[in-house]
Amino acid sequence: SDEKLDLNDSKWEDIHVITGALKMFFRELPEPLFTYNHFNDFVNAIKQEPRQRAPAVKDLIKQLPKPNQDTMQVLFRHLKRVVENGEKNRMTYQSIAIVFGPTLLKPEKETGNIAVHTVYQNQIVELILLELNSIFGR
Repeated sequence: SDEKLDLNDSKWEDIHVITGALKMFFRELPEPLFTYNHFNDFVNAIKQEPRQRAPAVKDLIKQLPKPNQDTMQVLFRHLKRVVENGEKNRMTYQSIAIVFGPTLLKPEKETGNIAVHTVYQNQIVELILLELNSIFGR
């Protein structure tokens, strides 16, 4: 919304509030950052032989709308910095993937495969974080 926020206000000091707001923003988008029509393609990409996963995911990201690609790049570069400060914040690639996977990537209609989807959602986010430079360049 157009609400003016003062990030120096003490209510924003708790990182969980900021992270929760970020997750809520992505969760409430009309369509996930990884669009519905590409969900199965991303899942199939992560199921490939390990060496083929990053190039397949990179190709799929290039098929997404440009605003999605740009937002994804900024978000994943930020999340990578969070992981790089893991000694202070205890966040790992896997923990970031668990937190953001289901928020950024989900099927349009939930099926009985929720647990299986969650595994793939997390693996896709973790792969992008690990292969950030090969997927988005420097």
